[in-house]
Amino acid sequence: MNSDQIKGTAEKAKGHVKEAAGKVVGNERLQAEGKADQASGAVQKKVGDVKDAAKTLTKAP
Repeated sequence: MNSDQIKGTAEKAKGHVKEAAGKVVGNERLQAEGKADQASGAVQKKVGDVKDAAKTLTKAP
């Protein structure tokens, strides 16, 4: 795993927590922030996946 994958996964987890907290307290803004964090984390993880795949492809003989 590279740093983008780790950061993306952490961002998604943070988003899940925010969304759940927003639901518990009835705060729609917090829920929306959580969903946005999850989307951002997913994109960042995909960037890391692409970087990892490109690195693997360039190393293959």
